[in-house]
Amino acid sequence: MIFANVLSQLPIALPAISYKAVAPELVLFGGALLILLVSATVGKRELPGLYRAIALVAALAEGGFSGYQLYLAQGAKASLAVAGAIAYDGFSAFAGIVVAAILLLAILIGPGFIKRIAGDGPEFLVLMLISAMGATVMAQGEDLIVIFIGLEILSIALYVMVGYRIGDGLAREAAFKYFILGGFSSAIFLYGIALVYGATGTTNLAKIGAFLALNVLTHDGVLLFGLALLLLGFGFKVSAVPFHLWSPDVYQGAPTSVTGYMAAMAKVGAFAALIRVFDIAFAGQIVQWRPIVVGLAILSMVFGALFALRQRELKKILAYSSINHAGFILLGVYAGTAAAISNTLFYLIAYAVIVVGTFGLVSIVQDSIGVSEGSCSLDQLRGLARSRPALATVTAIMVLAQAGAPFTTGFLAKFSIIVSVVEIREYWVAVVAMLSAAIAVAFYLRIVLAMFRGEPEEVEGERVLAIQGAATEAPARRQALAWIGVSLSLVFTVGFGIFPQPLLDLAARAHIVG
Repeated sequence: MIFANVLSQLPIALPAISYKAVAPELVLFGGALLILLVSATVGKRELPGLYRAIALVAALAEGGFSGYQLYLAQGAKASLAVAGAIAYDGFSAFAGIVVAAILLLAILIGPGFIKRIAGDGPEFLVLMLISAMGATVMAQGEDLIVIFIGLEILSIALYVMVGYRIGDGLAREAAFKYFILGGFSSAIFLYGIALVYGATGTTNLAKIGAFLALNVLTHDGVLLFGLALLLLGFGFKVSAVPFHLWSPDVYQGAPTSVTGYMAAMAKVGAFAALIRVFDIAFAGQIVQWRPIVVGLAILSMVFGALFALRQRELKKILAYSSINHAGFILLGVYAGTAAAISNTLFYLIAYAVIVVGTFGLVSIVQDSIGVSEGSCSLDQLRGLARSRPALATVTAIMVLAQAGAPFTTGFLAKFSIIVSVVEIREYWVAVVAMLSAAIAVAFYLRIVLAMFRGEPEEVEGERVLAIQGAATEAPARRQALAWIGVSLSLVFTVGFGIFPQPLLDLAARAHIVG
């Protein structure tokens, strides 16, 4: 009774909710709830077609709302919502479009292969929609607490998805390692938020930026240490060196379709939040954080390329490739100009589509040659072009797109980032980036040559017969939808690689409001 009386006297002022601003999150969350509701109320638990249809509609609706927001949120129409905690601008809308693209491809590619592991239940698609919602929250977050909430929504769903192969020791190890290190990095990120709040008295990005613009801190150690911890937390999520040690094992242990989804979605959410935080809250501290960011970028580009050269497992090669890509995206953050941010967004959507398509192809390859989800060596790829020429050709195109081959979005993405660095006259950084890209070509070509050169290799006196078709034949039905997703990825990568202007114009409209 006393507690109720106290509460009745408190002036609890709830912020006005702009449902138009949070429509993408509501659509994704609503789709996840609908799938759970259907699975709980319908007698038959496994309804893969219905679950996938609901998820596809949710992904398309989220992309539609984000596209509408991008149309509306131009110039004076861009605004903040929910007491300034959510941004309603072109930047978040573009990030929402990227999230929708990743979801659409992953929903087409993933569930057919996950069926072999855990059946046709609703859990996988629900986790996918929830994690995507976390990424959109991170992209729209105008407050460090909101960004942290989005980070946890994204991360916890991914932890579960990585451990989907419960009966496999490699998968259990990957999930455990990702969970422990992810929890550790989240704690560090939260501690960074606390220090920034202690230094500025707020967690709102715009208010932090305004406070630092109007006040000169005589003792800025707390602020700078908090800033460094925020960078560390983001660095783990994007697998930047030296916070990358989890990624090779997690990439290999997770189901292959989950690996592609995680590689794309985690980077989009984390980089969108990182760009917003440092563009709005810490723009005035660019002298302090720029050396750290360029250091992380160079380490990621160089070590990602060099360590990939030493690998024989396909998924570990692609894991280090992802680290190399993280370095390039960090260069866009380092450049910091409006054009650099647009180029970074272009890189994000190009990378996301390519990487989901590439891992989708790896799933098809593994399914076709009869190897497990956690293992596919370069030796097992030998002779693939002889038995599956179309599969080998499409895989080669997508792999070379990651290398930055001309007439693909991969080439334009890397080129635009290097141009952004040259425009701020950091020529030596551009040279390092080009050298790392040249080194990266070598390990991408190793994958292509393995598929197109020679016969399957002798292993301990026995022929590797899987590529010749002796392994269990993969059902065409399981691969059919995956091929649709891969084909969309291929058309996007080559189409916008040849005619990039519409996508470049879209990225250029993605302005940040703070």
